[in-house]
Amino acid sequence: MVELIERMVKDGIVKKSDLSALVRRRPPLKINLLNMVETGIVSEKTVQDYLAKKVREGVFSIRRLNEVEQEGVSIEPIVKKVAEDLHIPYIDLDETEIDIQLFNRVPYAQLLKYHTIPIEENDLNILVVFEDPLDMGAQDVMQRLFPRKPITVACALPKKISEYLQKMEVSESLKEYIDEIRKDLREGGVDKDDEESPAVLKLIELILRNSIISRASDIHIEATEKNCIVRDRIDGMLQQSFIFDKDIFSPLSSRLKLLSNLDIAEKRKPQDGRFTTVINQKEYDFRVSTLPTLFGESIVLRILDKTKAMIRLEDAGMSELCYKKFTEAIGVPYGIVLVTGPTGSGKTTTLYGALNAIKDIKDKIITVEDPVEYQMAGLQQVQVNLHAGLTFAAALRSILRQDPDKIMIGEIRDTETLRIAIQAALTGHLVLSTLHTNDAISAVTRIVDMGIESYLVSGALIAIQAQRLVRKICPHCKTPTIISGKMLDEIKPYIPENPTFYKGEGCKECNHTGYIGREMISEVLPISDALSRLIAADASKEELTKQALKEGFVNMFEDGINKALSGKTTVDEIFRVARL
Repeated sequence: MVELIERMVKDGIVKKSDLSALVRRRPPLKINLLNMVETGIVSEKTVQDYLAKKVREGVFSIRRLNEVEQEGVSIEPIVKKVAEDLHIPYIDLDETEIDIQLFNRVPYAQLLKYHTIPIEENDLNILVVFEDPLDMGAQDVMQRLFPRKPITVACALPKKISEYLQKMEVSESLKEYIDEIRKDLREGGVDKDDEESPAVLKLIELILRNSIISRASDIHIEATEKNCIVRDRIDGMLQQSFIFDKDIFSPLSSRLKLLSNLDIAEKRKPQDGRFTTVINQKEYDFRVSTLPTLFGESIVLRILDKTKAMIRLEDAGMSELCYKKFTEAIGVPYGIVLVTGPTGSGKTTTLYGALNAIKDIKDKIITVEDPVEYQMAGLQQVQVNLHAGLTFAAALRSILRQDPDKIMIGEIRDTETLRIAIQAALTGHLVLSTLHTNDAISAVTRIVDMGIESYLVSGALIAIQAQRLVRKICPHCKTPTIISGKMLDEIKPYIPENPTFYKGEGCKECNHTGYIGREMISEVLPISDALSRLIAADASKEELTKQALKEGFVNMFEDGINKALSGKTTVDEIFRVARL
């Protein structure tokens, strides 16, 4: 970027004296685009307009814009401006469905060489995305590959083109399986019970193995208008892993339904099932859900690794303060401890960790869940069955006649379940459960709003933990970073002077995301005598917050900023999941 900054000085966009002032600051700042924008030497829009002009003049290539993005300047407006000035379409590849049949008509090596992707074909032309829309050689090659129709040149973000070409490379290597499946379909062999595994089973095994190696928690197999797409949820974010022709979806979904003991002929109603298989010498459970959609079905497989049920609370990533407060709460002989947060925030894992910590041969522990995700020794686990009339409330009423010492309720969904749980807590049982609220203090007002008398709530509640999962910075590409001014102003109350923050640059280890794995950020609100009196007196959320802060309550956002300061996660990630 030194060359670019020198050119900007030469063209009078920035002054040399301003750059010298950056170095003379205390502490001195590096001469880079982000610091120039942050200190007001030049506006981000001026940089973007200047770069768009230089790209059009052929002085600066679009591919080199990735270097600019690494310095914190958004390149999407630059590419859009180039497209606008050249009067060509700008394509957002994440929002566009690529016609995989059209893609397969071009040798993959050619696409990789010229960094181009054919997107769609209509009666008049073929839309092709180019990394460099000024590369006439690449355009001539693509036109020769599609001699019957003229091509329409479009452009997209270079990073996105590279990502999609990488994904397509995986699909290229699967052509052998795809051809076998098509052969089986022609011969009517997909449903045959041969001794040899049919190709579709090999494909399923490959999808499962790839997802497990990638540390995915869920696999999404979706039928779209033109294709069959497989996506993995890795560290809470969906990433596309495979894309197949539409005709592969039917045999794939049928075989998955057979494995899960579902009705393969039923495509108009949602179905749920599960199956167990061994991947890489390790047994995994897969919970399968199918849902009818406009173009077929959406199939989601939740990957359940049995070893994760044995997670210890101290390994869950809680801060020392939160861990101390929470372990004290679950050590109480009776009362109710709640874990709150949105779906996918690790609440169930925390409950299992709590049960691991408190289970004892002297105690009878019964859980009621929907569904039972992990089987644990020493526990009596009940699965909710709505068709048989076994709801959370019905199961709880029966559980109380079983003389339990500790009860875990997978989720409190209605007032009846909540009332029975509160009564159980007041009559000498320790109850652990989850609730969907954004923070710990909101759980108190939610329980009262659900119709439970405030004096019962104040007597039963021991503690409430709210939590989220944040992605951890990849240790292989971790590097110090600068936080933008606006964001820095928002977190100022929580940080010391001259703090150092980190980010992941992106590497092969983290699949160029900058993150590997997830960790918990949390807040724990123990219900003290003072808070109990306020709850009984129907105090507002503001009054409860004021008292909690007096008692040393640390909210989830502050806990997250502390994690960012220690280099475990990024400030962007804390704002994404726990913004105040």
